[in-house]
Amino acid sequence: MMSRVVVRDLRVFGFHGCLPQEREKGQNFLVDLEMEYDSTLAAQDDELSAALDYDRVVNEVHAIVATERYNLLEALVTRIGNYLLDWEGVSKVWVRVKKPEAPLIHPVGWVGVESTFFRENR
Repeated sequence: MMSRVVVRDLRVFGFHGCLPQEREKGQNFLVDLEMEYDSTLAAQDDELSAALDYDRVVNEVHAIVATERYNLLEALVTRIGNYLLDWEGVSKVWVRVKKPEAPLIHPVGWVGVESTFFRENR
């Protein structure tokens, strides 16, 4: 059985962007994730050790966004997607990183980049 772990709007303060003020002052980022994995054993055993632990997902993605620095969201999204795709049993990862405070001339709710990563394409 395939299941999907879903995380929405993980808020992380980071220093990503091309502009000097983004790299110096930082800003909030919102991360959305979906990870598809074989959940057959987790459903049968009803044990966390057999499941994809979303607490671990949140903690590790938070650490990537908070401690690493990228000019482009495309690079950050790729770092997160490839990292999560390496987890055992994960076959597909979808990542979106949003910048609600992007320094734009016109107001927007957020701008962002999203990508999908598949194990079979690696």
